[in-house]
Order: sequence, then structure tokens, then C-alpha cells
Amino acid sequence: MNLQDTLNWRYATKEFDTSKKISGEDMAQVKNLLRMSPSSVNLQPWHFIVAESTEGKARMAKGTQGFFHFNEPKITNASAVVLFCSKVDVDEDYYKHIADIDDKNGRFPNEDIKNGFLGAVKAFADIHKFDLKDLQHWMEKQVYLNIGSFLLGVASLGIDATPMEGIDVKALDEEFGLRAKGFTSLVAVSLGYRAASDFNSTDKTPKSRLAESEIITVI
Repeated sequence: MNLQDTLNWRYATKEFDTSKKISGEDMAQVKNLLRMSPSSVNLQPWHFIVAESTEGKARMAKGTQGFFHFNEPKITNASAVVLFCSKVDVDEDYYKHIADIDDKNGRFPNEDIKNGFLGAVKAFADIHKFDLKDLQHWMEKQVYLNIGSFLLGVASLGIDATPMEGIDVKALDEEFGLRAKGFTSLVAVSLGYRAASDFNSTDKTPKSRLAESEIITVI
């Protein structure tokens, strides 16, 4: 599919075909999408829990009890589910960890450039921590950048996806011990292949968006 075809094809899948599973080869590409997402100053303030087994999906479904029960089948019937988690704080040790990994991967030709990168990361993080006082929200926005590229990326592989904010983040934080590790859950994305009976499928209903003339100004 070209880009336009991919954009028209993908949608928030409401019903998965339980007989179809994502191949190991495609799941490797899915995981690489998570790793390779852009983030501000390459902060990468995220962690991902990928449930591929029946047991793993049952644990993930604990976030759809009570009010969010309508999302449970989208998790249990999916081929895989990814829980997107955000860091809740960052410090000098984390900045140095990122810089050391970049250095190991050949990003810095010399120590001065590495130190300049460290200074930039700290400067931007400090702006959000002390001036704007929105450090955690800023890091969450980086995770949403990842989610956006992830949805388009999996669609390019012919994989359907359902992003869900309708989850009990506290229950999932507790289930996976996230807060003790410095993370909190944000969004779950189920992956698989659309069922023929899915009412929301683009095979049945065309995509609808505001007109280009309404949302884009060219200057």
C-alpha cells in the first residue's frame, strides 16, 4: 500500500478475528517501531509491556474491569496488546545513561559534542521541571508521539490496531508494579486483524475527516 492507501485503510478496530495471529517476523518489526520512535532531545521516556500470550492478555485485561468493561474483548481477542507507559521523573543519572548509549552507538565524534548533548537534554528537562512545571506531562507527550507513529507503522504492515485510553491505569500500574519502577501506564494498543463482522471496518464504512481547506493554511 502507498501512504494514502494506508491512511484510508487503517481505523480503530472494534472486533478482531481470533483465528488470525501476527507472525513472529511482524512482531519483531512491531517492537522495532516502539524503539525507533522520535522523542524530544532523544529522551525516550517510555517503557512498553507487550502481551502476546493468553496469560499476558488476561493480566492486561485487568485494566478493563468495571467501567471500562467494554474494552475487554478488544484485549482478550487481539493477537497482541502493547501497554504504553511513561516515566514520571528523570534525573542526571538518566540523562547520562542516554548519552552513554548514544556514545556507544557512535553518535558523538568527541567528548565535547557528548557534553553539549547532555547540556541540551538537562536544559530542556529543567525548563519543563522548574519553569513550566509540566515535566511529567511533557514526557507523556513524547509517548503520544510514539503512539502516533506506531499506529501508522503497524498499518503499513497490514496490522489492525485499537488505541485505548479507556483503561484503569491505576489497576495496570499495580498489576505490573510500574510505579515502583518509575513509570505509569497511559494507553493500551491492541493488535491483530479485523473480523469480517466489525461494523467499524473501512471495508464497510469510508473514512471521514474534515476537508483539507478547513484545516490547512498554506502561506
